[in-house]
Amino acid sequence: MIPYPTVQAASVALGRNLTWFETVWFDYSATKSDFHVYCHTILVLFLVFSLAPLPFVFVELTGWFERFKIQPKVKYSLSDMFLCYKEVMKLFLRVVGTLQFVTYPSIQMAGIRSGLPLPSQMEIVAQLVVYFLIEDYSNYWIHRWLHCKWGYEKIHRVHHEYTSPIGYASPYAHWAEVLLLGTPTFLGPAIAPGHIMTFWLWISLRQMEAIETHSGYDLPWTLTKLVPFYGGAEYHDYHHYVGGKSQSNFASVFTYCDYIYGTDKVSGAFGSGDRGLKLVGRGEDFFGIESDVSLMGTA
Repeated sequence: MIPYPTVQAASVALGRNLTWFETVWFDYSATKSDFHVYCHTILVLFLVFSLAPLPFVFVELTGWFERFKIQPKVKYSLSDMFLCYKEVMKLFLRVVGTLQFVTYPSIQMAGIRSGLPLPSQMEIVAQLVVYFLIEDYSNYWIHRWLHCKWGYEKIHRVHHEYTSPIGYASPYAHWAEVLLLGTPTFLGPAIAPGHIMTFWLWISLRQMEAIETHSGYDLPWTLTKLVPFYGGAEYHDYHHYVGGKSQSNFASVFTYCDYIYGTDKVSGAFGSGDRGLKLVGRGEDFFGIESDVSLMGTA
């Protein structure tokens, strides 16, 4: 809770006038407890999970960008995608929602604040860079472990039911995987704690990145194309196609871990009709690899 009774008192304490955004934040959150403010995290995630994949639903149904579809032989109907969304929402309510309440003490111990002042733009950018790097590195190793025999069969196989992924399938996973991969997401804010608004921005950007990666479309104009070492949809799509047999392309966001540890074998070039997948950097070629999981969707 903000410890100032009025905007004027907050201005005196900070030694300057509040910005417009800080004034809005004060008016909204001044009478709310820190726990009440933190509970907004559930709403943030719900909105991202529900709304961010919608553009890809539209693209899939209209076929406007079919030439950019990575697995063009696989089609999803509206009912297919809605079924996936329903399963994700069940998982969200049972696991993610409950987890938000349980982890509040961790937020307090980490020092994530909700008061004034709000972070500067440079502070937000610096923290987001740190969060992405920490999450990417730790996620790589957990993801790689999930592809060992036990981890895949008991946990990770659920996420790989979509061998041709769609946006709504990004958080589609076993409940244990949600808990495991939630740890890297929280690790950055725990090491370099910031404001709750930075935390919300972080989890939103991370989920939107994952949704794009699972979209099934390699759109050439996305801003992520400008990010160095970014994996993207095509890079991750191959990983889903191969499924349990995949021992490459574990990247969460960036590809440097795959490169350093020798698991960057695939930088797929999917044919517009038949699959033509080529391995780069290791002198190997795969054509028409057979997936170990049946495709969800209509081929």
